Amino acid sequence: MTQRPHRPRALIAWSSGKDSAYALHEVRRRGDIDIVGALTTVTETFGRVSMHGVRDTVLMAQLGAAGLRPTIVPIPYPCPNEIYEARMRDALATAKADGTTHIVFGDLFLEDVRAYREEKLAGSGIMPLFPLWSRDTGELAREMIAVGMRTVLVCVDLKQLGAEFAGRQFDAALLRDLPRAADPCGERGEFHTCVIGGPMLAAPIAVTIGATIERDGFAYTDVCLT
Repeated sequence: MTQRPHRPRALIAWSSGKDSAYALHEVRRRGDIDIVGALTTVTETFGRVSMHGVRDTVLMAQLGAAGLRPTIVPIPYPCPNEIYEARMRDALATAKADGTTHIVFGDLFLEDVRAYREEKLAGSGIMPLFPLWSRDTGELAREMIAVGMRTVLVCVDLKQLGAEFAGRQFDAALLRDLPRAADPCGERGEFHTCVIGGPMLAAPIAVTIGATIERDGFAYTDVCLT
């Protein structure tokens, strides 16, 4: 009997937000790659997902609901780029030794971001995948909402949006209220999100939406496990 070849093994670059979650959903729906875990940078100073500000307790609840083994890359605050890149290299080397062949990213259209990821993975033996690349972001945003994703805006760039957007649900009303110049998926950094429900999670995550604070030009809304 001819043995079936092993499917590629991948990590998902998990930000805690909607794009990485939907990339996971798309790859699983396609069914040709096994996603065996999630790669996430956590700012050790705060115990929160880097940039998004999501608590590590909520992150672990997400990964449990998604059936993903955590691969946490701790970084300091502030984090010089050389420290970030060194710790990512170590994490990738460990992943490669464990049989990881690909990393899935939720990037949508920023060419410089994609080029950076491809450059850093070059020679590592791990290939990047971009399942959402070049999708129309308005259509993609509406598709995310239609499939039942529940998502909260947890970080807002105050240069691009008002603080009142922090803590809002990512829904049709939000899309209507975004300024015309804002990308519907926040791909230019307008906002970052935390996924608390959807087809990529076995069950919704019960959370309480907490206070919003402003720091370093951003508005952060806290999300706590109930």
